[in-house]
Order: sequence, then structure tokens, then C-alpha cells
Amino acid sequence: MAASIESLLEEISGVEDPVEELQSLKTALLSIPLSALRDSVSGQRFHVIFSLLNSNEREQVELCVDILERILMALSPVHLAQNYRAELQGGLTHPKEIVKTLALAQIGRMVEHPEAVTEILNNQDILRGVIHCIGEEKMAVAKQAIQSLSKLSHSKPGLDKLFQSDLLKVMKDVMATSDIIRYRIYELLVEISSVSPISLGYCANSSLISQLLGELTGDDILIRATAIEMVTTLAHTLHGRQYLAQQGIMDKISNMIRGAESDPFSSLYLPGLVKFFGNLAIMDSPQQVCETYPVFQNKVFEMALDPDPVMIGVALDTLGLLGSTVEGKQVLQKTGEKFKSVLLRMSQLASSGATELRVRSLEAISQLLTLQPEQQTEDLLALTESWFHLLSNQPIDMIRNISTQPFPELHCGALRIFTAIAMQPWGQKLMISTPGFMEFILDRSAGQTKEAKDAKFELVGSLVSSSTAAEILGSQHYIRLKTYLREGPYYVSAVAAVSTEGAD
Repeated sequence: MAASIESLLEEISGVEDPVEELQSLKTALLSIPLSALRDSVSGQRFHVIFSLLNSNEREQVELCVDILERILMALSPVHLAQNYRAELQGGLTHPKEIVKTLALAQIGRMVEHPEAVTEILNNQDILRGVIHCIGEEKMAVAKQAIQSLSKLSHSKPGLDKLFQSDLLKVMKDVMATSDIIRYRIYELLVEISSVSPISLGYCANSSLISQLLGELTGDDILIRATAIEMVTTLAHTLHGRQYLAQQGIMDKISNMIRGAESDPFSSLYLPGLVKFFGNLAIMDSPQQVCETYPVFQNKVFEMALDPDPVMIGVALDTLGLLGSTVEGKQVLQKTGEKFKSVLLRMSQLASSGATELRVRSLEAISQLLTLQPEQQTEDLLALTESWFHLLSNQPIDMIRNISTQPFPELHCGALRIFTAIAMQPWGQKLMISTPGFMEFILDRSAGQTKEAKDAKFELVGSLVSSSTAAEILGSQHYIRLKTYLREGPYYVSAVAAVSTEGAD
């Protein structure tokens, strides 16, 4: 096969319009498995294909990119670094987006390899070119550049090169291009900072992270909103949270929530502030966060009762997140009447809000009511039961009515609430005492989408796996549930299948 590739390369070199020959080479390369291709292409020189990238003919350039993509993937990163460094560097400044992303993807492979990366670190021009790609108009190119530089930061030599050479100045120059480009560099810094406390130290010492933190209170509201998102990502790691706490950022964001009352434009950035604390609560401790920053919890309750659908949506997601943990459930319960009024609002939204808010409300309610078997103490079971009964006078019927509406996402959302209470003895008692409810669970004709069948199967599985279900539901129902589980989510009985065929 190596011989035929060589002859095709020769043919390509000798013709003026090589599109047909390039197509033949592409077909030949795709017919060989990648593992076998390495032997066929290792000794070949593909500079002719690289040179054909310098063309205005779109089809020719696209074929060359397809060919090079296949060939370069078959070659080791070390081989690329030693033989094609100059060509890949040239690709970074090519006018076509697909050529730039090809070059960046291959450079990304090299920087991940412990030997190949040395070649890259010794070549400042390549790295300078990659940084400049972050400033490209096309987002796909910028993303690939960010990814490659982020990989480089996994080693100390890589961090030294980025932050302790003139490449730091290149980054700062690229940042100055526009607000959009500045935020792409921030995105890179947050990715690098998240790798380890050491990498965060390099970013902090560069003064670029403190520049990002300064944007939290800048005059431009949209920039402020983007900065909050970045800072929330930085808080996903323990060392990131510790750094933000040392910089007083938690207090700053708490004060921003407080100050939002008097800012007519706060609706643009307030959701981000609340999401920041919601994520913080889940990663650290709901109780600690809610007690230290009471303004956060009060704001979530306030937003849940707000008429603005954006505010309501963020409040629902945050309440679901908080209520997914035992500690979060206890924090919410402590607020007494405040949370009761919020739960009532969630129930109203689930029954009659806009479809998106109904779905988010059902999701939040299912998170609030979920209690794993190992968490089921007497107090917590009493808590989830009391919350369920706050939803409506007849909560089982209310949720069942939602599940029968012709919207798959509502159907699945309602079933997830039943799945949550199916693990708990009080939920099972309610189910068995509600006329027709076991038939509703076992009815395969309701909800015909894959998602609906999966959601029903999960509900049945939740009941069968509970240690109290057999006793509470009775052996007859329990056996039918086990049969349903054994038959799988997509089972169609023979009778149903025959009647369906007859209908055609």
C-alpha cells in the first residue's frame, strides 16, 4: 500500500489541477486502518500536500486538509514535531479556518506528549502563533488554541514558558484587541488555574487573574455578567475557592447581591451571582454558605416569587441544587413559612406556568423530595412527606394529571417526582391507597417516546429496589413490577403487537 501512496504523491506533484488525484489519495488513505497506516506513511514526505494548501480553490484545500488530518493522526507526536513543525506553524496563519484548526489540533497532540512538547517549548514562534489564534474571528479556531495552550500548562516547563517569558506580553497584547478576545484569554487563564494550586499561582502572579476579579465591579454590565461566569468556573476547584476567599470575592459578591436592589440593570448579572453561591453551597456546605451569606438564600426565595421568568428559572435550579443534599433540605426547612410559600409557588408553576418553567419546577421538586435509602431517618422522611403534601390537597392526582399532558418533558418530569417518592415508605403507602395508581404505573401504553419509557422504567426500578415495597404494595403488585422490570423498558406484549398490526 505504501507504494501506491508514493505513486499517488508523485502523480499529484506532476499535475496542474490535482483535485482528482487528491480524491484518489484520500480514498486510498481512508481504506487503510489507522494502525496500519502508520507503517505506510512514516517514510513518505507529504510536503507536496502542505504546499497545495496555498490555493484559492476551496475543494483543493478541503481535500488537502482531509488527507493531512488522516496522515498526521497516524504519525506519532514526536515524528510530527521533528518533521512537520514548520508546516504546522505555517498553518496557524493560513487564511482558511479549517487549515488553522488542523494545525492547532496537531500542535495540541504534541504539547500533550512528554518528548514532543520539548520541541514546541523550544520554538517560541509556534507558541506565539497559537496565542494569536485566540484573537481570530472564528470561535472554533480560538477554542482549539485555548485547548492547546491549556494542555501546555500541565507541566512546569510549559507554565514557565507561558508566564515567565515574553509570551506573557504576547497574551496581554492579544487581550487588548477587544472585550471578546480579552474574555477568551480569561477563559484560558481559568482553565489553567483549575489544573492545580501551582498553575493558579502562575496565573495569579501574572496579575491577569486580579484583572479578571476587578471586572466583577466594572461599569459595563454585560462584562460584569461574563466575569461572574468565569469566577464561578474558578470556584469549581478547592484551591480556586480558597484563592477567591483570600481575595475577599465571596464577600464582594454577597455585597453585589445586596446592592442589586438599587440597580435597574441588575437582572442582567444577578442570576450569575446567585448561581455562584448555589455552586459554592453544593461544593462546600449549604448550611455554612447560607448562614455566612444570608443575603443569598433570601434572594433565592425572592426570585422564586418574582414575575420575571429568568429570575424564577434560576431560583428553581438553585433550590433544586440545594435541596438535592440532606444538609440543604435541612437548611430550607429551617426557614419555616418562607420556604412553604416558595414550595407552593413551585407547585403552581409546575401545574400552569410556561412549559420551560414547568419542566424546571418539576425537576426541582423531584430533587427536593429525593431521599436515598441510607438517608432515610425518621425526621427526614417526615420532612419530605410534609413537603409533598404542601404541593396540593391531592398531590398524587396533581402530579399524575401533569404526566398525562401531551408534552414528553412534562410527562418525564412528573414521573421523576414519583420515582423520588417511590423509594420512601410513605410514598409507597400513598401509591397503593390511590385508586388505579398501580395500574397507571404498569400501563405501557402511556408515554411512547424513548425518554418516557426510560423514565417509567426508572420509576418501576425504584419501587422494586426498595426494601419496604413488597410488604407495603403487597406481593401481587410487587411480582407484576418485577415482571415489568425483567421485560425491560421497551417491551411490547404479543397481544398489543397483533392489535397494532391489525390497525394498519
